[in-house]
Amino acid sequence: MLTQESPFSGKVLLVGFGSIGQGVLPLLLKHLQLAPTRVSIVAADDHGAAVAQEYGVRLSVIRLDAGNYRQVLTPLLQEGDFLINVSNDVSSYALIELCQRLGVMYVDTCIEPWAGGYTDEHASPQQRSNYALREQVLALRRDFRHGPTAVLTHGANPGLVSHFVKRALLDLAQAGHQHHPRPTDRAQWAQLARHLGVRVIHIAERDFQETGTRKCPGEFVNTWSVEGFVGEGCQPAELGWGSHEQHFPADGLRHPHGCAAAIYLNRPGAATRVRSWTPQAGPYHGFLITHGEAISIADYFTVGQGEHPEYRPTVHYAYHPCDDAVLSLHELAGNNWQLQPGVRLVKEEIHSGFDELGVLLMGHVWGGYWFGSRLSIDEARRMAPHNGATSLQVTAPVVAAVLWALSHPHEGIVEPEDLPFDDILDFCGPYLGELIGVYTDWTPLQGRNRIFQEDIDPADPWQFKNFRV
Repeated sequence: MLTQESPFSGKVLLVGFGSIGQGVLPLLLKHLQLAPTRVSIVAADDHGAAVAQEYGVRLSVIRLDAGNYRQVLTPLLQEGDFLINVSNDVSSYALIELCQRLGVMYVDTCIEPWAGGYTDEHASPQQRSNYALREQVLALRRDFRHGPTAVLTHGANPGLVSHFVKRALLDLAQAGHQHHPRPTDRAQWAQLARHLGVRVIHIAERDFQETGTRKCPGEFVNTWSVEGFVGEGCQPAELGWGSHEQHFPADGLRHPHGCAAAIYLNRPGAATRVRSWTPQAGPYHGFLITHGEAISIADYFTVGQGEHPEYRPTVHYAYHPCDDAVLSLHELAGNNWQLQPGVRLVKEEIHSGFDELGVLLMGHVWGGYWFGSRLSIDEARRMAPHNGATSLQVTAPVVAAVLWALSHPHEGIVEPEDLPFDDILDFCGPYLGELIGVYTDWTPLQGRNRIFQEDIDPADPWQFKNFRV
């Protein structure tokens, strides 16, 4: 269980206060039993001012950049404090390095560059990749081997889904009555995935939430950060590249350094679609949006080293956002990836629907197994103020990571796979609606090649070329 061994006597600084920051705040005050005077917020705008005022928390409107972040943040932090980074356009690397030097614990939900880093025309696609951002941050381990705990990328995905994978692997082992010892370290988890025959892992998500006001021409509508979604959608598509793959993509490229667990495609993730499956949606086309978990999960479950290891699953996101966000993406692409003049983040106007987020493990003897959360908007609102179905799947894991870090304050820089999955799921479970595991015989070849002659590999349904649309 995630419990504090002793009361937290430090302060908490929230950097960013959009939909996720506003959802984190009430959970943070509840589970850490913090007085509002020990929490402060630095955000680029005052959109969350009413929420901050409701809880009696001070909000400073300051747009952080490479030139001012040290001057702004250093006076607000001292050794033993905690910085929660839920911002857009603020460099995670810069904040982590600062926190390591100041003795401050840290958690974020993704690794962000400074503003414009995702779409910098002077940077190559490789330089704009999550792979490169991850390698840059992990390199800090060399300078801060025993620094304060910094938990990277611990929202819904990346974050929660890494714990879903471990739970799903144990479910598969139990279903096969296999007496494989419960893994206790990275090598044993990788060997279990290999032993079970897991070849592909999709982070398979379908957002079914609806509002009464449909998208209008010239606006981008989403159920979570518009800027964050557009930024990652304009990055190159990235995926962990499995050891079973026989057809390297024509537009695929490898990275010249680092763990070698992933590749990238020379096209935006928001322009790259893949076939996937969730229990409620059934088969669907999702966007291969780059996410950090595609790299960290593939890396964690690798047996061997380099570009051609003994074993590694192919891992990637397959995201179908809400219907209005899909229309927004089509319009964005038609405008050559220039954001629409109107931006609408829908929260209170969502009147129905749910978010189905899980991991789909494929290639094993049972075919496919999806494990994850099905959370409705009504359930989310009952459980946590200022949260929706999409945000609560993020905010609960953020608070779980904070609690774990407070009990393990000197672990240095860690990733979701380094945390105890069962403790994280025990904490987050009550906030995730229905946690379900469903087997399926679906493959990306079902119904294919009947009308159109497609370039597929009929001998092996689990090849990436069969998933790609």
